[in-house]
Amino acid sequence: MSIQVALAQINPHVGAIDKNVEMIISYTQRAQSEGADLVIFPELALSGYPPEDLLLRPGFLTQMEEALQYLADNSAKDIKSSSIALIVGHPMLGDDGALYNAASLIREGRVELSYCKQELPNYGVFDEKRYFSSGDGAELFELKGTKFAITICEDLWHPAVAKQAKNAGAEMIVNLNASPYHLGKRGDREDMVRQRVKGTKLPVFYVNQVGGQDELVFDGGSFVLDSDGCKVLSGEHFKEGIYFCNTNQVKGKRNEVNEELLSLTNYSTEEELYAALVLGVKDYVGKNGFKGVVIGLSGGIDSALTLAIAVDALGSNRVEGVTMPSRYSADMSAEDAESEARRVGILFRSISIEPTFNAFMQSLEGEFSGYGVDVTEENIQARCRGVILMAIANKKRLMVLTTGNKSELAVGYSTLYGDMAGGFAPLKDLSKQMVYRLAEWRNSDALAKGEDLVIPQRVIERPPSAELAPDQQDSDSLPEYKVLDQILELYVEQDSCVTDIVAAGFEQELVERITRMVDRNEHKRRQAPPGVRITPRAFGRDRRYPITSGFQSR
Repeated sequence: MSIQVALAQINPHVGAIDKNVEMIISYTQRAQSEGADLVIFPELALSGYPPEDLLLRPGFLTQMEEALQYLADNSAKDIKSSSIALIVGHPMLGDDGALYNAASLIREGRVELSYCKQELPNYGVFDEKRYFSSGDGAELFELKGTKFAITICEDLWHPAVAKQAKNAGAEMIVNLNASPYHLGKRGDREDMVRQRVKGTKLPVFYVNQVGGQDELVFDGGSFVLDSDGCKVLSGEHFKEGIYFCNTNQVKGKRNEVNEELLSLTNYSTEEELYAALVLGVKDYVGKNGFKGVVIGLSGGIDSALTLAIAVDALGSNRVEGVTMPSRYSADMSAEDAESEARRVGILFRSISIEPTFNAFMQSLEGEFSGYGVDVTEENIQARCRGVILMAIANKKRLMVLTTGNKSELAVGYSTLYGDMAGGFAPLKDLSKQMVYRLAEWRNSDALAKGEDLVIPQRVIERPPSAELAPDQQDSDSLPEYKVLDQILELYVEQDSCVTDIVAAGFEQELVERITRMVDRNEHKRRQAPPGVRITPRAFGRDRRYPITSGFQSR
């Protein structure tokens, strides 16, 4: 007997329990209207993922219990039928007093069974062992004569859990996920699930959360593999949706496969990264209740790309731009900043920092007496801009988007309380070279759609400069970014030592200088705003180094 399964790829809001309940009910109603027998929601859908230390609050766990009971008690009434079954992820206090990452089957107005996640990830961005205890056994349920096993995310990265389900008599596996995005993750997931299918010959229904949560972005991309490991359904990435698959499709009757839907998941690297950044900004601003954002537009590539992302995420009516020229700003910088703003239709103005800078210098004249001009004066200029942007944001209930990239943040080429001042950093995990690639991609995408260039070509071609000193260029302080980014890739992303980086073809003195810069600027990175994670070694959750350290790489 065929079973219609719905994969609810939703965007939960961490801690917004009532909203999440409403969303689950709404998607269940939609699934029911399409004739679904079973609807599967992501891991911890009821609480949102990751709930972090909310899990340590007894009141939060009490609300979790109440919300799950509400879904059970009211499912028949609100969903207007008891014919559809729900699988919902949620935190659960066990009878033993331990806390579990659980998934419960709700059917006919009651919680019929609960499965507890067995494999708890504790690496990278994950720290589930801080909160949860491990489950120890399979949970199966029967629907129209077919036995399903419930698993949760990391469970399927370990062959033993799938084999356990097979040995318990499962004929199909459902897998609830809150699997955060990074570049290359999509292929890794599918390869991993395909290995589990190969080892068990059981079809897998894989549902993943979508949306931004602080630094993390969840990309969705839910899918179904049949018993041969062939993909018969694939949900879109970076978008909410509900996707339907009949169990006939996983039993060799692949004539029903939606090839059009499968084709929607073919992304280039640049398109994928850009979509992640847009979603991350959209949800961070929206879920935190800001009216919009304000961006300091320098006329450079970083602020131009940040502006494009912000407008695509929020709309031009929720984005403001400010250029803040100084005595060292080139005329073309102001021209390019205005051109960027005009192309995307945002509110734009120019506020000179000269009066503010002069006031600071006058106030500090006595303190600076006897000292020569150095980087201090450059940093004061950057901090003048930070004060202006934060004041505008405070007054208008906006958020400042910072514009620094990963290459700059790695070596400390940024000013605390200056260009680092703000609420969110869209480019935080992007190398400078990737910034250029995404800018070029955004322009080519605009041309392909018959639109004007979003980022002026001159902005892309100009040598980058902080414009805090006469005729200043980034290359005065740093090697060319194509060289710097290669060294940073080895040192930051791959944890290579100095000796290995030199062996890869780089000058010893340069490598030692760059690695020292990375090491001594951890204190800056700890004070940087959060930003979208798009690599497995993002600063913050993934890469945690002591600020006070005597270690030197050799």
